[in-house]
Amino acid sequence: MPRMACACVGAVLFAWSSSAAAQAQAGAEPKEHSELDATVQAPFRATAGARATQARTFIVRLDFPDGGRLHAVRWSLTLSGPGPQGAVLRRWSGTEQVGASGRSIRLPWDGRADADARERRALVPDGMYQLRLLAVADAGTPQGTHEEQGEQGEQAAQAEQVEQRWQIQVQRERSAAPSVPAFQAGMQQLPGLEGQADYRIVHANLHSQTRHSDGGAALDACRGAQEPQTAPFGPIDAYRYAQQHGLDALLTSEHNHMYDGSDGTNSAAEPSEAKALYQTGLAEAAAYSAAHPGFLALYGMEWGVINKGGHLNILNSDQLLGWERNGRGELLADIDTPKGGYAALYSLMRTRGWLGQFNHPASAGQFLVNGQPLGFTADGDAAMVLCEVMNTSAFSTNDHETETRHSNYEAACNRALAAGYHVALSSNQDNHCANWGAAYGNRTAVLVSSMPAGATGTATPQALTRDSFLEALRARRVFATMDKHAQLLFTANGKLMGERFDNRGPLHLATHFSNSAGREAAAVAIFHGVPGGNGSVTAIADQASVTVTPAPGPHFYYVRLTQDDGNLVWSAPVWVNQLPVQRSDQQPWKEPPM
Repeated sequence: MPRMACACVGAVLFAWSSSAAAQAQAGAEPKEHSELDATVQAPFRATAGARATQARTFIVRLDFPDGGRLHAVRWSLTLSGPGPQGAVLRRWSGTEQVGASGRSIRLPWDGRADADARERRALVPDGMYQLRLLAVADAGTPQGTHEEQGEQGEQAAQAEQVEQRWQIQVQRERSAAPSVPAFQAGMQQLPGLEGQADYRIVHANLHSQTRHSDGGAALDACRGAQEPQTAPFGPIDAYRYAQQHGLDALLTSEHNHMYDGSDGTNSAAEPSEAKALYQTGLAEAAAYSAAHPGFLALYGMEWGVINKGGHLNILNSDQLLGWERNGRGELLADIDTPKGGYAALYSLMRTRGWLGQFNHPASAGQFLVNGQPLGFTADGDAAMVLCEVMNTSAFSTNDHETETRHSNYEAACNRALAAGYHVALSSNQDNHCANWGAAYGNRTAVLVSSMPAGATGTATPQALTRDSFLEALRARRVFATMDKHAQLLFTANGKLMGERFDNRGPLHLATHFSNSAGREAAAVAIFHGVPGGNGSVTAIADQASVTVTPAPGPHFYYVRLTQDDGNLVWSAPVWVNQLPVQRSDQQPWKEPPM
């Protein structure tokens, strides 16, 4: 009998492997991507035949790509609702022994909440329900002294817990969807906002690999991460593929420590070859963009390691960063950046004007600064512009945009926002196989200015360029979407998502949404938090617009819209510094007409 149940819409989970602990104890560096991969497929809505009960089946798949070794994975799932503040109604938990071959488990849910066994269990009422999954991979048997064993256990407990949150809808009776004002469905140009230029929506995938590191395998041969620099397809192949599949921009983000051709350290590697390969990638991206107007090819690096670290993308570095040295002690990079030294890295990035993205972040054990996960620094705040809120399975071989395995990192991104980071939310695919941008329809949507700086409305629209794209990222003019047809606009007193501004008096938060494929909104949630407060991020409204008067001090707000197919769309936040109320003889702010 299965001992597991989970109902997250395709959640992909990453936790440390017990092999990582064992390798670390043996002095060997754990390989990248040997973590737990756990996904759950849960229909957002019940099928027509199950409408009376809202019953549906969840499919849980667990994989552990670690040389065939078995690992104990402990997990728990709670179903709560209706609404974001609803009580926990049902709970499942279990432990499974999981290996590389994986296993799938079908788990029927009867649409009922837990109840006393002596009473009939009632069907849950209509509404939106939240699913929270926690998964932990056992870290193996600690070794060494008593103190060392305790430290290993503490690190494992911190690093291995993974959290995922998704929604499902229970709807027996037809009910009205939330009213969300639209804007020119299907148009690439956003309507001009008062005092704002027009923007083009650029659909990008800002996380992928090629043969320059551990990606680029043909779909019929891709079984996960590749041995570095062995696969057939490189950056040019990736850009061509992405353009042919409708993307406007692709970043190939190669692992910075694999330019020696190894997942470990190649003692025979030549520094000149590693640095030359990185420069080749930059040159290929620039050449492809120049030869294909309208498509933006970007080349960068994924810096860091997962074990006791955290991956982040550097989108625009012209030099290779690293920490590995060959047998002669020569640095296999242009610039020495100590592994795990995030505060120092942020300072370098800020000095050089390099922009970063937190990749598949965990709420604990990653991006440590002074021992704090996602620890805040002013330099990091200036350099880090994006946080991946959602990813498609990194090892998907799907090329029809129908991949069912997805991961949700909203909890970790909320932690970064609450710490004080000014990051927009992004949605990428982390492709390691040769299906760049085609595994699913999710995109990072970037609002790039259509006009040159200082131009009038009669000027000729400018072509998409690297500079205009990076300018939009610096301004955090971004929304993250699981559906490439979705368009989302979030404003505060007419200020566009991504902006920071002072405000006095009421604050009108407004959402606009369209979908060129005909999808509609099923739910809307506007979230609020305090930057630098390290507190919770909570939903304050379930409507497309609301007027609030914040307490004096800093605040951030963003909107998450759930489509009627369960796909999610997230806006970038707006950051508001609320000023004290004016004297009574001064004119208050007036809400603009809709």
